[in-house]
Amino acid sequence: MFYSEVKSKEQVIKDTVQTWREDFPAFQSKVHGKPLVYLDNAATTLKPRLVSQTMQDYYLYGTANIHRGVHYLSEQATQAFEATRSKVKKFINAKDECEIIFTRGTTESINLVALSYGQTFLHAGDEILISQMEHHSNIVPWQMLCERKGCILKVIPINDEGEIIVDEYETLLSEKTKLVSVVYVSNSLGTVNPVRKLIESAHRVGAIILIDGAQAVSHFPIDLQKLNCDFFAFSGHKLFGPTGTGVLYGKQELLEKMPPVYGGGDMIASVTFEKTTYNKLPFKFEAGTPHIAGVIGLGAAVDYFQSLDLTAIQKHEEDLLAYGTNQFDSIDGLKIIGKAREKKAILSFTLGPIHPHDIGTIVDREGVAIRTGHHCTQPVMEYFGVSATARASLSFYNTKNDIDTLVEALGKVQKIFQ
Repeated sequence: MFYSEVKSKEQVIKDTVQTWREDFPAFQSKVHGKPLVYLDNAATTLKPRLVSQTMQDYYLYGTANIHRGVHYLSEQATQAFEATRSKVKKFINAKDECEIIFTRGTTESINLVALSYGQTFLHAGDEILISQMEHHSNIVPWQMLCERKGCILKVIPINDEGEIIVDEYETLLSEKTKLVSVVYVSNSLGTVNPVRKLIESAHRVGAIILIDGAQAVSHFPIDLQKLNCDFFAFSGHKLFGPTGTGVLYGKQELLEKMPPVYGGGDMIASVTFEKTTYNKLPFKFEAGTPHIAGVIGLGAAVDYFQSLDLTAIQKHEEDLLAYGTNQFDSIDGLKIIGKAREKKAILSFTLGPIHPHDIGTIVDREGVAIRTGHHCTQPVMEYFGVSATARASLSFYNTKNDIDTLVEALGKVQKIFQ
C-alpha cells in the first residue's frame, strides 16, 4: 500500500513561503551570529537573485548606452530597457507605454509633477490638498511650489485610528482645488486609503490627483485604468527591485502639455543655439544617461513579482498582520500606532517610555531588523503625540516565526529597561 501524506493548510503555506524565501540570498546571512529576521520592508524590500543576476549580466556582458547606438550591444541594451517600460505598463495597466516615465524613485516622480505641471498650470490662490499622513516627499515639493507660485496648501485630517476623514476631505474640496496628492498606503501606519473615492471626488471639482503608490505596488494589483488617477508614482526598490529607480505614470493628455524639467540627452529632438525642440513622450522627461542596469533590473523585479501567486501573498500578509497584532496586544506597555480598518502589514508601536532607537538597537542584537524614528512622517508623529515609533513592516517572505523572534527580543528590551 502506498501512503500519500496530506499536508495541512498551514504546512502548505509554510512550504510556499519557504520556497519564496529561497529566492532571496539575504536570508542565508547572519546578523550578530543569528539568522536574519528582516522586518524593514516599508523602507526597502530585499532583492531576489533574479534581479541582481539580471543587472550583473548587463554590466558584465551587455554594457552599452541606449537609444543612440547602432552597434549590437547598444541595440540589445535599448531593447531590454524599453522592455521594462512595456512590463510596467502592463503591470499597472496604463493605457500606453508613453505614459511611463522612468525616474530615480517616488520622490523624484512627485517633484517632477510639481516642477512641471504645478509650475506651469497652478497660480496664486489655487489650492493643493494633501493628507495628514503623507511622507515628507509628498509634502515638501508642494510647500516649495506654494512658496514659488502663491498657492495654498490644505491638509486633510486623519482620525485616531490613522484613517483619512473622508467627510473633511469632501468639505475641503472646492472650485479652488486644483491638485490633490495622497498616499495609497501609509508607510508609517499601514493605512490603505480609499483612493477610488478620493479620485472621483477630486475629479468632480475639476482637480487632478496624484497617488503615491510606493507602499502599494508590492502588496496588491494596481489597475490605473480603473482607478483613473491622473498621476501615479512608485519606487523600484520597494518592489524587490534596484534602488535609484522609479516610475511616474501620467495620463498622456497631461504629459503632452507639460514642459520638461531637465535638459539634455534623450529629451531633445533637435538643438541649435537659436532653439531646441523636445522629444516625444516619454523621452522628453528622461534627460541624460539613465540608470540602465537599474531599469533592466526593475523589469526583472516586475517579472519576478508577477510570477508569484498574488492572491496567496495577500492572504499570507493578512494572516501575518492579524497574528502580529494579536502578539503585540499581549505585550504590557506596547501601543500600536495606527489601527485602521483597512491596512497592510505594517506595525508601528511604542513600548512604554523606552525610546524607539533603544528598541531598535537591542532587537538588532537578536538578528531582527526593524525601523525606528519618524519614518519621514513627522506630522503623523506630532498628531499621535510621539517623537518616533518602532516599526515592523512585513512582506510575503516573512513568517510567524519572524514575529515570534521579534516579540521575544522585545521581552529582552523590557528586561533591560526594568
